[in-house]
Amino acid sequence: MENRAEKLPKSWDPHAVEAELYQRWIDRGYFEADPASAKPAFSVVLPPPNVTGQLHMGHALDHTLIDAIVRRKRMQGYEVLWLPGMDHAGIATQTKVEAQLQEQGISRYDLGREEFVEKVWEWKRQYGGTILNQMRAIGDSVDWSRERFTLDEGLSRAVQTIFKELYDRGLIYRANRLVNWSPALCTAVSDIEVVYKDVEGELVSFRYGDGEDSLVVATTRVETMLGDVAIAVHPEDERYTHLVGKVLPHPFRDDLSLTVIADDYVDPEFGTGAVKITPAHDPNDYAMGKRHNLDMPTIMDEGGRIADTGTRFDGLTREEAREAIREALREQGRIVKEVRPYVHSVGHSERSGEAIEPRLSLQWWVKVEELARMAGDAIREGDTTLHPKVLEPRYFDWVDDMHDWCISRQLWWGHRIPIWYGPEGEVVCVGPDEEAPEGYTQDPDVLDTWFSSGLWPFSTLGWPESTLGWPESTPDLKKFYPTSVLVTAYDILFFWVARMMMFGTFAATITPELENTVPFKDLFLHGLVRDEKGRKMSKSLGNGIDPMEWVERFGADALRFTLARGANPGVDLPVGEDHAQSSRNFATKLFNATRFALMKGAEVGPVKREELTDADKWILDRLEEVRSRVDEYLEDYQFAKANEELYHFTWDEFCDWYLEIAKTQDPEPTRFVLGRVLDVVLRLLHPAMPFVTEVLWTALTDEESIVIAPWPTAEDTNNGEPTDEVAARRIEDAAKLITELRRFRSDQGVKPSQQVPARIDCGAIDLEGQEELVRSMARVTRPEEGFAASASIEVRLSQATVEVALDTSGTVDKEAERKRLEKELAAANKELETTAKKLDNPNFVDKAPAEVVAKIRERQQIAREEVERVTARLEGLR
Repeated sequence: MENRAEKLPKSWDPHAVEAELYQRWIDRGYFEADPASAKPAFSVVLPPPNVTGQLHMGHALDHTLIDAIVRRKRMQGYEVLWLPGMDHAGIATQTKVEAQLQEQGISRYDLGREEFVEKVWEWKRQYGGTILNQMRAIGDSVDWSRERFTLDEGLSRAVQTIFKELYDRGLIYRANRLVNWSPALCTAVSDIEVVYKDVEGELVSFRYGDGEDSLVVATTRVETMLGDVAIAVHPEDERYTHLVGKVLPHPFRDDLSLTVIADDYVDPEFGTGAVKITPAHDPNDYAMGKRHNLDMPTIMDEGGRIADTGTRFDGLTREEAREAIREALREQGRIVKEVRPYVHSVGHSERSGEAIEPRLSLQWWVKVEELARMAGDAIREGDTTLHPKVLEPRYFDWVDDMHDWCISRQLWWGHRIPIWYGPEGEVVCVGPDEEAPEGYTQDPDVLDTWFSSGLWPFSTLGWPESTLGWPESTPDLKKFYPTSVLVTAYDILFFWVARMMMFGTFAATITPELENTVPFKDLFLHGLVRDEKGRKMSKSLGNGIDPMEWVERFGADALRFTLARGANPGVDLPVGEDHAQSSRNFATKLFNATRFALMKGAEVGPVKREELTDADKWILDRLEEVRSRVDEYLEDYQFAKANEELYHFTWDEFCDWYLEIAKTQDPEPTRFVLGRVLDVVLRLLHPAMPFVTEVLWTALTDEESIVIAPWPTAEDTNNGEPTDEVAARRIEDAAKLITELRRFRSDQGVKPSQQVPARIDCGAIDLEGQEELVRSMARVTRPEEGFAASASIEVRLSQATVEVALDTSGTVDKEAERKRLEKELAAANKELETTAKKLDNPNFVDKAPAEVVAKIRERQQIAREEVERVTARLEGLR
């Protein structure tokens, strides 16, 4: 008989095999999709990471779950396409390159637009592939031959096409509206690029007007008063009704005055009940300005300096103006309260770090009402199914109340807006196959990065070739669109998912081949990865985890299994180093168990049910139960439950029980049972742990690769036979009896290797054929003539109670055992005393958190039980 164990190394070292295995899979073309295949299609597009990015734990979770899905589907016989690619990340990438230029003492303006953009492309070619190499390291089974980039030629064509279609239908327009403005980057930024921080500011209360017609307002941004055009009060606030409609002079600007207006938005109980209104620099004020048709003067330039106010404050930064205006108001006697510290939340640029300035700006917008309705209907009508369903209300809250989307950015890196202006003010939108009229100049702005990534599911597959009179639709688009599932975190449900739904449903209305399609049939939203205390990972807390460090220390399988085992739909996932170590231990356990089984002759071959022992039938029936349950869980994206099921079956039942039982059985039928269990378990684990399962499965089966192995069915487990309930009961009873005997021996101080004579009275229990198994694994021998029991134990099994009488008199050093037990008793009494002191203290019980008090009570109960157990044992020794 061939010794297959010789094909395996002595121990599991992931670093010795992972890179080589992955390259072998690539070389053999396992991950390449064939649009001409007759197999049913299954497709996923990778959420495109930023070209500037490196793999973080959120990426690692996302990639692990997608890879688990597509590896399983590949094994189930689908033609699988997992399409990779990257996002050009407009602001992030431009910022990196500008920082490099700054080190050389030059700016992008010194280079000019064309030369600067070429510099960015050079940076992309040199540094933009880090995350792609990291994807290889964790085993992503993507089709590298179809890698895309949001600025490549095909996607640029898609962007121009969708822009023109929207523009021609009046769904894209240009308008002056309030945006998040980055003074450092001199561009509008999206909401997702704004992070809010608590900052220590100051609250300034000052007076507009004089005498009886004066009003007091308070602000943390006194510099914005240079753009104040009104003071708002509540319409039912009797203190101010006589002032509504009056006009107050501006202290510093002759060209501005302030009208007192009434608006329900004002809270009369907050502060003085009067609110200064700066429509061009505050979102709430902007909304009020629109309601009341107020002027909206902008008081800052693109760099955040005071500008065009005609005051002595022009040219000052926001911070300088804040101090200067406060002191100027003090000189006029308008400060009515001493300036006091005030902590408040302020939006900051995620990229450049400075405070964001709400600023009125001329930008391009998408009119989203109709697009958002279609995106919402796709979920409501079941065209796309959202997992978990509990997140549907959040999705509808966003798409049903979506505001028009600012799509222009004042950058040079990105998709240039395809709008051209004529010498007489003409405006024309130029499509991908059109030329701008001679003498026209193109709009300098580029599109928001989310615009191109919103087209990702179909632009990457060849759209819009089929819309432009090409001979035929691309084969990829025809075979793999709509995609099967989108996997991403719930935190970008609005920023990315909703935009893909809008663009995908819109593209279906203008593309005959895509009629009534959606970008993805399933939408699976997972939670965020947090540290083991449940905190968000951040640089400030210093609790971030580098997944590549875990790959280096524990192996890619350990990283992946940790994430897959903890991934419940829509729920955040706390992880720590202990979890990764546990997963590494599991991989080692699986390796050692397989190697041991191979040494015992394990082989995949025919299993005849009539030749099997109860233990054989039990493990195969349990294997089928696990296989069936894992299938159900994975179909519903319940990764945590599926992998938890596999973990406990493999470790607790197969390794801890069946492998031990197998040592006591006839090796011939047993080796085929071992082979069958390992074959199925390895295939079930492969999606989450691709490397170790590949090594073990190929050694077990001599097949080419587990990547292309079929997914297990009932025929692979117990031949589709009904579960043998009698065999299951006998083995479960035997296992319980063995466990209780082992615990009793330990309590009695018997060494694990020591054999103990025992009489087992099964009574009404059916343990047919299992007594020798119990005796072997519990190390209890048959009693000889003259047997006299010194101790006994009763164990309640499935049908009745079994009594076991044991003679431990010659196996225990009573004096040594007494000393050991006395130490245990002293420790238990000390714990009882410590917990009693805390619980007898009313101050502790009343003031401590309930969960802390409950934990102390639990410790006290455990200590009390330990005292009783050890005391009883000491009495027994006497």
